[in-house]
Amino acid sequence: MGDNKKIGELYLINGPVVKVRKATGFMMHEVVKVGDSKLTGEVIGLEGDNATIQVYEETSGLKPGEPVEGTDRLLSVTLGPGLIGKVFDGIQRPLDALRVKSGDFLQRGIVAPPLDLDKKWDVEVEIKEGEEVKEGQVIATVKETPLVEHRIMVPPGISGRAERVKASGKYTIDTTLMYVANEDRKHKIRLYQTWPVRVPRPYKEHLMPDEPLITGQRVIDTFFPISKGGTAGIPGGFGTGKTITQHQLAKWADAHIIVYIGCGERGNEMTEVLEEFPELVDPRSGRPLMERTILIANTSNMPVSAREASIYTGITIAEYFRDMGYNVALMADSTSRWAEALREISGRLEEMPAEEGFPPYLSSRIAEFYERAGKVKCLGPEDKIGSISVIGAVSPPGGDFSEPVTTHTKRFVRCFWALDKSLANARHYPSISWLDSYSEYNTELEGWYAENVNAEFSKLRARAMSLLSEDDNLQQIIKLVGEDVLPDDQKLIVRVAGIIKIGYLQQSAFSDVDSFCEVKKQFEMLRLILMFYNRSSALISKGVAISELLNGDILNTLMRMKENIPNDRLEQFKEIEKELKNFFDSLDKKYENIKEAS
Repeated sequence: MGDNKKIGELYLINGPVVKVRKATGFMMHEVVKVGDSKLTGEVIGLEGDNATIQVYEETSGLKPGEPVEGTDRLLSVTLGPGLIGKVFDGIQRPLDALRVKSGDFLQRGIVAPPLDLDKKWDVEVEIKEGEEVKEGQVIATVKETPLVEHRIMVPPGISGRAERVKASGKYTIDTTLMYVANEDRKHKIRLYQTWPVRVPRPYKEHLMPDEPLITGQRVIDTFFPISKGGTAGIPGGFGTGKTITQHQLAKWADAHIIVYIGCGERGNEMTEVLEEFPELVDPRSGRPLMERTILIANTSNMPVSAREASIYTGITIAEYFRDMGYNVALMADSTSRWAEALREISGRLEEMPAEEGFPPYLSSRIAEFYERAGKVKCLGPEDKIGSISVIGAVSPPGGDFSEPVTTHTKRFVRCFWALDKSLANARHYPSISWLDSYSEYNTELEGWYAENVNAEFSKLRARAMSLLSEDDNLQQIIKLVGEDVLPDDQKLIVRVAGIIKIGYLQQSAFSDVDSFCEVKKQFEMLRLILMFYNRSSALISKGVAISELLNGDILNTLMRMKENIPNDRLEQFKEIEKELKNFFDSLDKKYENIKEAS
């Protein structure tokens, strides 16, 4: 910035939105320091010499006439070693460092570097002096945590010859590892890089979503799978289990890195996350889950404009780890609160409102966010493939899925996990409705399931879904006239659908055995349930009474498979299959003998 400071003058304060005159030289989305307290703000509108600024901190006490200083930089995040395990606010200020400076209650105008500038990291340099390097190339590695190797990359847009390369050793993130010289100039390459949050990071090529993000939750993996690089929305009213579902996904999804954005949720709910996540153990490694997790906390009582920025902060950090070749899962809880922040700021700007007071550009902002997901071929000469899977919770008022945020989210996600209040009230978790949910990834993932699980997987899924659909129709009849009037074949559908709902789709997050279910176990469970249906259906068509088929021991075995057979004891399914065959063969033989005798 030099000596040419850009100083404007405050003349209007309207909550988080302020207006500045004499704002010559300010640029759109520039970060500015507002007032004598030097509050952080961002330019969101320019008209002549006047600028409109949204302030990321509480604006009470500001007065007209106070100075506003430009910084010549866009709202950006710092990307480098030290991100993992940290808790940031919506504009990447580390909450632990802010607490040291201001105590339990955050004061205004407090700043702290996002990453620790004094900590020394063990850096393994992989580039030699004079070597040609390209944008996105890995030039060094840092063992950031026991679970994550942090790959230092050449920033996008920089390629050339490596000069003055440091040897491997212990360095702070501010150390210049090398210079990259090209025709324009020499670029300093440090352990960190900065990136503007509203600009998507570049990549080589967008790839097809042909591999599922395995979550270990049967209702998701079997019926409504999401791919690595996919997008999903979880809409649900208060108390339907959005947060616990996202906790389960964060814990069990086979992603290398988890980015969790608590965007505008209640303070006590975010406190639970901050207390529980450090206690969670990564089931695959036995290490603390925080060793591969980044939390962004922006609760409902924090400044509303920082809530709007938190989504972009999170997705930019996720893109950075994607560029290293990692699979990243991003959880946003909840995008409805983010949309409410947009609505409030839009109202302060006196913009023309659209449906339910939301700004007209709500749909395009939601689209911009979800479009940054995907599985890509990353920049660099290496063959790096990374992905970001975005899972956004939606909190429709009163559980009304026709409200704007849910409607627009549905347009831009390809996986829709609708949470059902009646299921939650019945303590059926995850309370994902099998009738209202859908996944558009089923067709693209068929090949993966056929190759890695079983060629019959997709057929079994389709048959189970059709039974659940038939059961829903039959339940309407049962409500009117009772189950006794149904013929035996329809009674069988109701009973088998009950086994699928309770014995398969219901899953306890607190069970040591059933909290996570391997996909091969899911297949075996579904195969045996449908085997029971097919054999029973064949016997009913021969005249066997349904009462003889509903053997208590057999039904109990099918209902308890999820708890009785661990993921590493799948051979036990053969014993259940043998038991089923013996039961049906004996019934078959019995009725053949009766037939012959008559």
